[in-house]
Amino acid sequence: MTERGILRLSIAVTFIVAGFGILFGLLSGSFAIVFDGVYALADAGMTVVALLVANLIAASTASGTSRSRVGERFTMGFWHLEPIVLLLNGVLLMGAAIYALINAIGSLMTGGRPLDFDLAIIYAVVTLGACFAMAMFGRYANRRIGSDFLALDAKAWAMSGAITAALLIAFVIGYFIQGTAYQYLSPYIDPLVLALVCLVIIPIPIGTVRQALADVLLVTPAGLKQEVDRVAQAIVARYGFLSHRAYVARVGRGRQIELYFVAPKGWPPKRLEDWDRIRDEIGLAIGGEGPDRWLTIAFTTDHEWAD
Repeated sequence: MTERGILRLSIAVTFIVAGFGILFGLLSGSFAIVFDGVYALADAGMTVVALLVANLIAASTASGTSRSRVGERFTMGFWHLEPIVLLLNGVLLMGAAIYALINAIGSLMTGGRPLDFDLAIIYAVVTLGACFAMAMFGRYANRRIGSDFLALDAKAWAMSGAITAALLIAFVIGYFIQGTAYQYLSPYIDPLVLALVCLVIIPIPIGTVRQALADVLLVTPAGLKQEVDRVAQAIVARYGFLSHRAYVARVGRGRQIELYFVAPKGWPPKRLEDWDRIRDEIGLAIGGEGPDRWLTIAFTTDHEWAD
């Protein structure tokens, strides 16, 4: 399956799981289950946005009439949308978990809430199977595709599965303490497990948010900059340029590279084909040629143009 096909499948399954969770949460009286459903619903909404961005990127890098129509309005492509979506997705999921944590603490302070453990256990078992099946499928498929969107989607399914597993354990414990001396603890099980789950999942999207923020701010990737500088320095030494300037950025799946080579004044003229051969040599040495690499190479005798 393609990236877009997997995202479509994920969206469909997520909406089903979300609706199932909200329904069983209301029937069983569990705010933790309702949160699980709402969390999945928010994730599905962001996956829809991710799918739209993936379609735009594919259209802008394709050949034919679809590329020309899109390219007329967005000549710089759509790579910049990918980190924005990832950033928004991570912040939204963290915000939902923080809100649920606050509600769970408030519930614990007011005596908890009653819960139908039979319905809660049925929900947890079904949803746990769906979450881990989708997480495993997404990770397996992404080994071939290598998409940040699919990686985040698989991580979201794993997070949802971890939430549901914690809920299942808590609901089973609550079920077995009914009619015992510990039954008075049962109203606290739902808000307590919700609070613990929120404390675990809140930090999980931080890595994605940090990387997406770096992409949005065009923070220079150190590894890519070192590799480009290494190639450029070799070209300077081979052809006798005075110096070079390199400007690189990672924007989602795209790599943007601008290279300026400063030549001595009075150099004998070269044919355009000769300059193109040097460009081809540089592009081949940098590697990663494809629709997601934006490479600009310029030659000048004026340092101001390079700076």
